[in-house]
Amino acid sequence: MTRMTIQAAVTMGQLQNRLDNIGNNIANANTAGFKGRDANFSSLLSQQINTEPDPTNPVGRLTPEGLRIGSGAKLGHTNVNFEQGSMEVTDRNLDVALLGDDQLFQVAVEENGVAETRYTRAGNFYLSPQEDNQVMLVTSDGNPVLGAGGEPIVLMNNMDDLKIEENGAINVTRNGVQNVEGQLEIVQAVRPRLLEAAGNNLFRLSEESLDNYPLAEIVNNVGQADVRLKSGALETSNIDLAKQTTDMIETQRAYQFNAKTISMHDQMQGLINQLR
Repeated sequence: MTRMTIQAAVTMGQLQNRLDNIGNNIANANTAGFKGRDANFSSLLSQQINTEPDPTNPVGRLTPEGLRIGSGAKLGHTNVNFEQGSMEVTDRNLDVALLGDDQLFQVAVEENGVAETRYTRAGNFYLSPQEDNQVMLVTSDGNPVLGAGGEPIVLMNNMDDLKIEENGAINVTRNGVQNVEGQLEIVQAVRPRLLEAAGNNLFRLSEESLDNYPLAEIVNNVGQADVRLKSGALETSNIDLAKQTTDMIETQRAYQFNAKTISMHDQMQGLINQLR
C-alpha cells in the first residue's frame, strides 16, 4: 500500500468511530440526564520528505526544506459535555432533578461479583420490592440508589405517600404523619473530566485517575445544606440535535472524500500498469 492509501484508510477508521459517537448521542437525545460526548481529532506522526538531493537549511529557517506528510488522523479526545440540560416537569414524586452544576447521584452497581459506586445525573427513580415488606429506591435499571453513609435506601412498604424534598430528604407519610426516613447522598464532581462513561447513563472513576489523584479531589460529598434538587421534574439530555446532525453530515462527507482518495489511487495505479 502507498502512503496515500494508508493515510485515507487510517482516517476512515477514525471517522467511523466519530460517527459511532454521534449516533450514540442522537440515540440518547431523550434519555434523562444524559451527557453528550464530543470527539476531537489530532494528526498522526508526520514524516519529513526532502525534495532536493542535497537539501540546505537557509538562514532564518527553523525547519528543513521538504514536505511533511502525515500518516492520517485519529480521535485525540472524546470529552463528556457536562453542561446542564433543561428541566422537564413530570409531577411524579420519585422523579428528581439536580440543579447544582457537576452534582451527581450515587448508584451501587455489581459486576462479576464486585460492587462499585457509580454516578449519574438521571433522577428517574423507582421502588423495588424487597424482603420483610420493604422497598428499595433504585434507578430505572434496578441499581440501588445510595443514601447517607453510602448505603442503599430501604423503606418499609406500608406508606401513604413519599416525596423527595429539595435538600434530598425522603419524606414518608404513614397514617397521616410525615417523617424523614432517608437522605440522598449527593456528590460534587471536582474534576468531572476524570470521570469515564460506564454505560447505562452512568459514570465511574477510572483506575488511572485514582492513581494520580486522591478520591476527594475527584468527587466530594455535598452537605445537605448545599444540595439543590427539584422534585417532580427530570433533567433532560444536553444533546443539541441540530449540532449533532451537522457533525454527522460533516463526518460522512469527510469519510466519502477519503474513500474517493483510495478509489482514485486505484485508478491511477491501473493506468500506470497499462503503460508500455
